[in-house]
Amino acid sequence: MPSPTAPDRVPRNPGLRREIGTIGLSWVSVGSIIGSGWLFGALFAAQAAGTASLVSWGIGAFAITVLAFVHAELGAAYPVAGGTARFPHYAFGSVAGASFGWFSWLQAVATAPIEVMASLNYLSVHADWIQTDKNHLTAAGYGLAVAFMAFFVIVNFLGVRWLAHTNSLATWWKIAVPVVTIAVLMATAFHGANFGHQGFAPFGAQGVLSAVSTGGIIFALLGFEQADQLAGESRDPARDIPRAVIGSIVLGTLVYVALQVAFIGALPPSAFAHGWADLTFTDKAGPFAGLALSAGVGWLAVLIYVDAVVSPTGTGLIYTTAASRVSYGLSRNGYVPAVFERTTARGVPWFSLLFAFAVGLIIFLPFPTWQKLVGFVTSASVLMYAGAPLAFGCLRKQDPARHRPYRLRGGAFWAPVAFVVANLIIYWAGWDTLWRLGLAIVLGYVLLGGSALLRLNPKVPHPDWRSAQWLPGYLLGMGVISWQGRYCSTGPAPEVSCGATGAIPLWWDMVVIAAFSLLIYYWARSVRLPDRETQEYIGSVVPLTGG
Repeated sequence: MPSPTAPDRVPRNPGLRREIGTIGLSWVSVGSIIGSGWLFGALFAAQAAGTASLVSWGIGAFAITVLAFVHAELGAAYPVAGGTARFPHYAFGSVAGASFGWFSWLQAVATAPIEVMASLNYLSVHADWIQTDKNHLTAAGYGLAVAFMAFFVIVNFLGVRWLAHTNSLATWWKIAVPVVTIAVLMATAFHGANFGHQGFAPFGAQGVLSAVSTGGIIFALLGFEQADQLAGESRDPARDIPRAVIGSIVLGTLVYVALQVAFIGALPPSAFAHGWADLTFTDKAGPFAGLALSAGVGWLAVLIYVDAVVSPTGTGLIYTTAASRVSYGLSRNGYVPAVFERTTARGVPWFSLLFAFAVGLIIFLPFPTWQKLVGFVTSASVLMYAGAPLAFGCLRKQDPARHRPYRLRGGAFWAPVAFVVANLIIYWAGWDTLWRLGLAIVLGYVLLGGSALLRLNPKVPHPDWRSAQWLPGYLLGMGVISWQGRYCSTGPAPEVSCGATGAIPLWWDMVVIAAFSLLIYYWARSVRLPDRETQEYIGSVVPLTGG
């Protein structure tokens, strides 16, 4: 029997393997973008903004693209697992890093249940034992949800290479079905007159802007950063990360805009009986399946029903991976117990994976429907994205000598712009979304603080309070502006009630957000960590140039 120190023994934590190539990383992000969002996004956007939803998609695409470029430089320069959670840590220290890490983990761990709910919602059309009349899971439906979640875990345990292969096959399918849907609906049921119904923008500018965050647009485009989360497992991050992040958002945007055009053009006259805000379809078929049936293309409706299981399943699979990698990164920074860093011989962070599985099952209980989960995940996601441009602007000053395989031109301009854009998305999500997010933030601080007080991780992070002094003002300020603003999760405050006062006039509210964002951006940059401390946090992270 070999001794415990023999070289052929497998260490308990062998670390993550760098074995995913360009296609695998690209499909990781594309697979996350094209999930349940394509099944519902066009309907929700049209109900919020009418034909002007096409403008909303353009605004959403611009916003996500700006953030994607920022992520591309950071991901290639700092190829670490769970990068989205760790970039603010490098720039501002443990308090800011723990906060944005919590936002990142929260949105990732809650997305897999959303995708499972989307699949179960469509399955319930032909299996009424899955859900009640209110679309809540029955006991048998919950058991089926557990089975879906367990499948995600099993594939992950087979290792990252198996994950990339499985997701590549699923993503080819996920792209093909929307493209076929677009082509068939445009060829068989396209009514150009629909685009002029009740005018181009029946709900005005507020409807256009509200649709970006509440109409499913941002949620549909989420996922571009998943390649960043797996940067630590890329064979060639210098080449792979920029291509995967930027390419996936371009492809996703093209698909979603075409879907919106096909959706509006295929609407039958009866769909407008109660106006844009109340477009209806029968038998819970879902928007595109319903349009396919009304156009007499039954085989396409069947294909969409099948895809309603395949697409969300593929996305849930990837976000289960992302959640485990984010918690792995949080442990590396000392925020959560060290047990989250334990990996299998295949390099899979097994405890992080099982913890994400357990929390995902719990999330089904307080959020029993797809609709209730979407707003929560979207708000956490966009708040998470706000940390990237802040870190970007600081790290260029704190770590100027680092080789950046991909360097964003005009970064000094685009970084603050990206921060403004992120905060506009947060603002448009609505006051009733943000106060709930505030409760989740408080819960996160309780959990992270408990880990520190009980010393469950030997890497006790220094608080770095000075470099995070802007954070309370930022969070509270966004809350106050939202409260005094004009947006709710179900639309503009003048039309619906959610507690928002509507005191700040339209357009002036955007000026206020922009000015506040720039104030926070430059305040944060002025109190960033000293260069020496940033270098210590970064440690041995090396921007790779080849595999």
